[in-house]
Amino acid sequence: MQTNYLLPHKYKIWGWVLFIIGIIYGLVIAYSGYDYEPIQMKVLSILNEGLMDGNDLQLFKIIETGISSELASIAIIVGGLIVGFSKEKIEDEFIYKLRKDSLVWAIIFNYFVLILTIIFIYNLTFFHVLVYNMFTPLLFFIFRFNFLKLKSRSHEE
Repeated sequence: MQTNYLLPHKYKIWGWVLFIIGIIYGLVIAYSGYDYEPIQMKVLSILNEGLMDGNDLQLFKIIETGISSELASIAIIVGGLIVGFSKEKIEDEFIYKLRKDSLVWAIIFNYFVLILTIIFIYNLTFFHVLVYNMFTPLLFFIFRFNFLKLKSRSHEE
């Protein structure tokens, strides 16, 4: 099966490393109440203030801020994409079907969770759930795909 969008299998280990480091670092940041910012840096902010707090809208401004949560988020996303979209050692039509089914399941399940969140969670907690919701499609996909691979191997034995 020819799949042009998949990375070579050798990148999968680097994806797992990035993914796991990002999740651990992200959990440390979350449990610190987002106060853990050891890396301060001047960055370009495309949109700053103004939208929600009534202040003047500021576009394209250099600000100094902590970038720890951004680094953790990028590690989770890039690592998750590499893990999810790297070829398996044996990439056949069965693996292609598992990958496709897992991706569809992850999107449907993610939006089901989002609907429940919209109905039952409010205020700032809702915002926190939306932040975590950025990562859940990748997490659900990786979990489901690897679960189905493991399940299919156990049925073969």
